[in-house]
Amino acid sequence: MSEVRTSGCFCGAVQLELTGEPNVQAYCHCGSCRGWLGAPIHGATLWPTPNVTVAKGADKLVTFKKTEASHRQFCNSCGSPVLVRHPGIGMTDVPSGTIPGFAFKPTLHVHYGEKVLKVVDGLPKFKDFPKEFGGSGDTLAE
Repeated sequence: MSEVRTSGCFCGAVQLELTGEPNVQAYCHCGSCRGWLGAPIHGATLWPTPNVTVAKGADKLVTFKKTEASHRQFCNSCGSPVLVRHPGIGMTDVPSGTIPGFAFKPTLHVHYGEKVLKVVDGLPKFKDFPKEFGGSGDTLAE
């Protein structure tokens, strides 16, 4: 049986169940993630959308769509970011820091062309996205 993890908002009104493992773990440097999370880098975990279930508080989730590619959802009680649905790729991003006990092990950086903080860690740094995610596939130096 697949492992089930939990995640949710800061106040506990919204709870998620995450089944299995994320398909991708990455650092995101895009301006949208920085603005939404108020942090220079986002620790993203991308799960197949069917593996992310709202177990509690679906009525508390509010959706903001800056673009059709990213449907950001947050708790209307405490305002904390909960998840980002990416319908075009069938994935849902759950911020790594909201998953208790999760060992975040990113394998790449995305949107490094928008970085505000240089990171030297030996991981590939994509200008935007890898080609398999609809990006240019171009990489940048550390």
